[in-house]
Amino acid sequence: MRISTLLVLGAALFTGLADAQTPTLGLADGFLNFTVPNFSLALVKDSQTLYSLKNGNFDFIPADKMTQRQYNGNVHLGDISFRARVAGTSSWTSGDSFSARKPVRALSASGSTLAAADLTPTLPTNALLNITRRWVVQNNKLQLLFDVTNFRTSVVEIGALGAPLEFNNIFTDRTAAQTNELCSLFDPYIGQDAGYVQVTPLLGTLPPLVVTPAGKSPLEGWRFIPESTANSPFYQSQTFEGLYEWQFHTLAYAQNEWASVTPWNAPTSVTLQPGQTRTYGLQFNLASGIRTIEDTLRAANRPVAVGVPGYIISADQQGKLFLNYPSAVQSISVSPSGALTWTSNSDAKASGWVGYTLTAHAWGRARLTVTYADGTIQTVHYYLTKTETQVISDLGNFLTTSQWFNDPSDPFHRSPSVISYDREVNKVVKDDPRAWIPGLSDEAGAGSWLAATMKQFAQPNAAEVTKLESFINQTLWGSIQNSDGSVKKSVYFYQPSLVPQYQYPSNINWGNWWSWNQAASYAIDRAYDYVHVAAAYWSLYRVARNYPSLVKTHNWQWYINQAVLTVKRMTDGGVGYVNDGLMDETVFRMLLDDLKREGLTANATLVESRMRSRWSGWSRQRYPFGSEMAWDSTGQEGVYAWSKYFNDSTTATNVINSIIAYQPTVPHWGYNGNARRYWDNVYGGKLQRIERQIHHYGSGLNALPLISQFESNPTDYYLLRVAFGGLSGPMSNIDQGGFAAASFHSFADTLKWDGYSGDYGPNFVGHALGMGTFIVNHPDFGWQAFGGDLTSTSPTVVVHPRDSLRRRVFIAPLGQLFTLDAGAFAGVEFNPTSKQVTLTITAAPEGASSAASAPNGRLVVSQTAAISGVHLVQPTTDLKVDAGAFVVPFSSGRATVVLA
Repeated sequence: MRISTLLVLGAALFTGLADAQTPTLGLADGFLNFTVPNFSLALVKDSQTLYSLKNGNFDFIPADKMTQRQYNGNVHLGDISFRARVAGTSSWTSGDSFSARKPVRALSASGSTLAAADLTPTLPTNALLNITRRWVVQNNKLQLLFDVTNFRTSVVEIGALGAPLEFNNIFTDRTAAQTNELCSLFDPYIGQDAGYVQVTPLLGTLPPLVVTPAGKSPLEGWRFIPESTANSPFYQSQTFEGLYEWQFHTLAYAQNEWASVTPWNAPTSVTLQPGQTRTYGLQFNLASGIRTIEDTLRAANRPVAVGVPGYIISADQQGKLFLNYPSAVQSISVSPSGALTWTSNSDAKASGWVGYTLTAHAWGRARLTVTYADGTIQTVHYYLTKTETQVISDLGNFLTTSQWFNDPSDPFHRSPSVISYDREVNKVVKDDPRAWIPGLSDEAGAGSWLAATMKQFAQPNAAEVTKLESFINQTLWGSIQNSDGSVKKSVYFYQPSLVPQYQYPSNINWGNWWSWNQAASYAIDRAYDYVHVAAAYWSLYRVARNYPSLVKTHNWQWYINQAVLTVKRMTDGGVGYVNDGLMDETVFRMLLDDLKREGLTANATLVESRMRSRWSGWSRQRYPFGSEMAWDSTGQEGVYAWSKYFNDSTTATNVINSIIAYQPTVPHWGYNGNARRYWDNVYGGKLQRIERQIHHYGSGLNALPLISQFESNPTDYYLLRVAFGGLSGPMSNIDQGGFAAASFHSFADTLKWDGYSGDYGPNFVGHALGMGTFIVNHPDFGWQAFGGDLTSTSPTVVVHPRDSLRRRVFIAPLGQLFTLDAGAFAGVEFNPTSKQVTLTITAAPEGASSAASAPNGRLVVSQTAAISGVHLVQPTTDLKVDAGAFVVPFSSGRATVVLA
């Protein structure tokens, strides 16, 4: 979307911080070059900061952009920042090595030391500290060390100390191939002594860099570093997200800029006696691949934590936490007190692991602190929710009550609808300068009604379906969507002469490009908008087909035909971005399956042929992940869906590798399964800025290819962990009242959910289409249920589904997926010896009293992976088959199906 604007966004929204562009880094004076195990590196001679860090031909540092980043205020790896004060005084004195850069004073280097420097010349003259920086090799590992000395006669307290990290996440002026082949993304595990930063090349196949503490150097905080945004490569823009700082201490920030938030970790400071020195540092490790990052951590003697199913835990679900570290666990505590309780378990099968079973007793953020016998501290970050079926109920209720807009006099024909919402003032958003937000289209305008309709697919509710039928019949069809199937970019516009009776707020600046006039709003040339419309129709088709008594306005045939009409019009020509992968277009894949199941051959052939044409183009590209942005994480979902459908394993594998490069698994609810998004708040958020977003829609949507790939490769447990983290993410967005925010603000001075509902809808689509209970026999942790509670493992594995939908169960040793079109899973039993499966199905999901009851269960069984010696299980009793689903009659709202 709107690339040219994003390239200069920083200049428009942020104040430049640099002085005039006078080079101070010292590039002209040359470099110091070294070869160490796994890396070749170059330091700028004058600054002794990192100019290049290569493994083979791949450079983790943006050396090719360094001439654009050689000025005061540009941070580099090897720089440092701090805040200190004389003990007993109140004000902090700030300092760093990059604001007024001068050549450092080189010191002699020998033995394990590659280079050393006194940083005094480039620090403020009033600095309370003397800092010596050393680049060393210890135990065949490259380390960056800072010796911090109190050279004063008074005790000095250090309230903040941080090491900026510069890696090549600069996409500016690069082609798609250059971006994917040269650049990396990096994410933290803000876990104190166990913390680390993973730097993953975008190809997803190259060895990642893993930065760990050297000595006692905790990753206590993670701070975005402001820089000038005025000049190329356009810091804090869509093509250069910006850089972050590893913070060893954070108290000085917690007392000032962060005073209104709860930091990820408890803030600390340290005192130095006169003449005392303390050393902090980072170690640079190379993993063989993204899937072996945790192996690399263990090899470096760092604590490793693995959560099952992840780090978002509902009130009725037990979580598992497995820890691996040479030193024994001494104690565990939680903040807030009582938010979690835990007991030891004996699940772990591999040596070195200890396991705990966790139970949630609160709602919201919770920090588990593990103290090991050697004094090492590890924090694991959780988000606790209500029972997930209740969370879904809350969402549907809020969307169709608080966000229900009913004003027949509205001149933009938005009534009735589920409209955007501002949680900070608890009002619907009827006006915004970004026309699409109140205009019911684009992701940020369609997001709320998309979530509301998709919720009916997941958990139908009679009253909500009635309202959404009126929305579809009166507003979606005929206002948002034209009679030929084309879809407007917005139904709201800024053109007072056309709506003279409408009072546009005078406190809004209507002069920006995004305050579209009617012609711009009514344009029908953006393919992304069509997918949301098709998803709404498809969701109501599923309701009408499987819960027929809930619909009154149209039958299921009308809804599915409307979805086909939308796909046809989108691909008829004249619509932009149609040959890019589109957000939530997995719905198209589901639509095609349903057309085939219903025997609607002509429409199935049409949809398949249009998708084949799109895939055919992607199959000839190495990087077919284009979008309306310079780089994006939205195209992968659709490219994967159709590449897999058309048996193009090469392109599908490229997609998976691309995703795992920007969607990590770490012991933190916010970053686990959180696909890279950083510009969408500008277009859909209330707080508009470029920043790493937490659980924006990338989480749910990118999880869909990963979970599908796992279902085809059910021993790739890494994919399951990342996918489940992404699928779970959208549950954290929903507050206790049912409002769903577009994303969480990750900057350390904010750490809150955005006020706008924005573009949450696609995130929920990913959740609704992919969430389930996944039963595995893990080589390290034994039998586990991602999304369920395991109550027995011998002789039969017994699982109670606890996921939000209760519609999908995957049994990995069988490679088989059990799906309900209607009804809900209440229990699963699997005999690993006989391969028999027993399913308990209820008319409505447990914990959701407002959910509609299905007239019958409708069960689909599919083989997703070929497993030696395994055949597709079938019901042992005769059941009617309708459109590919076994029809399961209920008795008192319950049924048991045995399959063998």
